[in-house]
Amino acid sequence: MERKSARLYFIDAMRAWAILMMLQGHFVDGLLDMGFRDNSAGGYTIWKYFRGITAPVFFTVSGFIFTYLLVRVPQTGFDNPRIKKGLKRGLQLLLIGYLLRLNLFGLLQGQIYDAFYLVDVLHCIGLSILGIIGLYLITYKQKRWLFPAALATITVLLFLLEPWYKQFSYSFLPDALANYFTKANGSVFTIFPWFGYTAFGGFLSLLFTRFRDFKYLYPIAIGSATVIGLTLIFYSSHFFLLLSKYTDIQLFERIYFNNYLFIRLGDVFLVLAVFMLFRGFLTHKTLIKIGQSTLSIYVVHFIILYGSFTGLGLYRFFHHSLTPQIVIPSALVFMFLCTYTALLYERHKVTLKSSLISFFGYMWAKMEPLYLNVHKTMRASLVRILRLFGLVKN
Repeated sequence: MERKSARLYFIDAMRAWAILMMLQGHFVDGLLDMGFRDNSAGGYTIWKYFRGITAPVFFTVSGFIFTYLLVRVPQTGFDNPRIKKGLKRGLQLLLIGYLLRLNLFGLLQGQIYDAFYLVDVLHCIGLSILGIIGLYLITYKQKRWLFPAALATITVLLFLLEPWYKQFSYSFLPDALANYFTKANGSVFTIFPWFGYTAFGGFLSLLFTRFRDFKYLYPIAIGSATVIGLTLIFYSSHFFLLLSKYTDIQLFERIYFNNYLFIRLGDVFLVLAVFMLFRGFLTHKTLIKIGQSTLSIYVVHFIILYGSFTGLGLYRFFHHSLTPQIVIPSALVFMFLCTYTALLYERHKVTLKSSLISFFGYMWAKMEPLYLNVHKTMRASLVRILRLFGLVKN
């Protein structure tokens, strides 16, 4: 039992690392003055590269954890309790994704700004969870290998075909739907190709589950992840260039010139190998708690940095205006503040929810007599009007 639990610690630690990297990445990218963004500077180049690793790792780990929980229970199909929880979680992420982009001041004026319809991380992860559930329900009665094969195939197809489908404008769709497929209107992420990373995380979790009792699981997994990661990073572009030359298929050439998806997948493999290697040191309860509280941390950071609901975030006042001497220590403070606030909320979440329910119950008890009186008065007035026109009997 201890071994099975320990195997999940490094995944939670990976998710904690990814959310902390996201916090500092968003802070620095949003507030650092443009004059200090020098691609020839070693420090900035290293920071920029590692910032690009964050989202692929986060999507992959999200798919890993959800799929692991989905298949570890004995029930299958619609009897699986993780189906209902997953549907609820996926829809919850979509709802929170939209709520975080809601501006209450605009809403009070009867306006919903275009930014409300943009798609971000939460939307894509929410839809990805729903997609994994759909694949599971389609394949659970089939051969055991079909579910992991479907997940891996989706990843490969989405990555290979990215140069083809990203050129479409999706103008035939309403903007609210088109934003899930194109960045033309300002969406930060789109479901394609990012569902590919989530699906691949699900595939890895099924491999993990399949060989969880294998004696040499970690030595082989660490070695394989390292070799595959380095191969994807340093040789995948050359591979696609060779394919384009021998097949004369332009798609492979276009992948070669913008091969970020497979290279970032290689980065994910290397990060996975590092965290598996040091898994014995990644069991501190605070680190694990951070990994389990990523949604709360994300919400807190969005409110403070981007000003959700009010528009009064740091981004509005310090957008691209700070020097590195100010940004770097401020980013550390920002990371601590967001994490501490989120963990504090998680610690008292049950009490807070209970207090809110009690508050609304109290308010309803006070307002119910007024509501019933207004309802009775309006009903009587409506009846009199209808009687006046002969639409009801006396």
